[in-house]
Amino acid sequence: MEVVIVPDSAAGGELIAEAMADLLRRKPDALLGVATGSTPLPIYEALAAKVRTGAVDASRARICQLDEYVGLPAGHPESYRSVVLREVVEPLGLTESSFIGPDGGAEDVAAACAAYDAALSEAGGVDLQLLGIGTDGHIGFNEPCSSLASRTRIKTLTQQTRTDNARFFDSLDEVPHHVITQGIGTILEARHLVLLATGESKADAVAMAVEGPLSALVPASALQLHPHATVVVDEAAASRLKLADYFRATYAAKPDWQGI
Repeated sequence: MEVVIVPDSAAGGELIAEAMADLLRRKPDALLGVATGSTPLPIYEALAAKVRTGAVDASRARICQLDEYVGLPAGHPESYRSVVLREVVEPLGLTESSFIGPDGGAEDVAAACAAYDAALSEAGGVDLQLLGIGTDGHIGFNEPCSSLASRTRIKTLTQQTRTDNARFFDSLDEVPHHVITQGIGTILEARHLVLLATGESKADAVAMAVEGPLSALVPASALQLHPHATVVVDEAAASRLKLADYFRATYAAKPDWQGI
């Protein structure tokens, strides 16, 4: 696992956007897994800016979801399908045909989960999966004590996660209780995992995921198992890392050709 400490969220967004741009230059039809929420917005803004200036051609890129609420009406503005189309697909100049996502409105949710896992495999697998981290250490919606071998499935959100996400809704009561999420085993199949965390509220979770033991209690610690995982954190999110100085020195000495 590589840990990169950046000054702020804008710097983290630019760093990751350039890594995604490099991937698209090498593989124009790369499958990019995206996350939702406020944390990754600087990434999408920086990547869209590169597309607008011609620094990268994203016209053949494909986009896939990490997770989705269960039971929101079709077209609901806070369904993650709507969010991804609004914040990623449209700004990159793509169409909905480039998008792969689970069906949160399916009558048979278990079948929809299995179908999404199969769709990712049939698409050749995810080339780069963006991740955030919850204050309790979850990735995707794999809440604490999720199986480290889990596949895409339905999960019940903790009260903390529902409270954290209530800012996107008019009230806590409107936040769904259930979601479809890529499982940890599914996430680990992506060729490159990139986690961005910003703010002091994420500092404890980052420290547990990066420096703590591998544990289902901290689902993000599963990144320790991946051969190409990059954790990008701002100074506030890095504030509990015991090895922060080592991570800074390692990144400062990294060859330019290695990328992230």
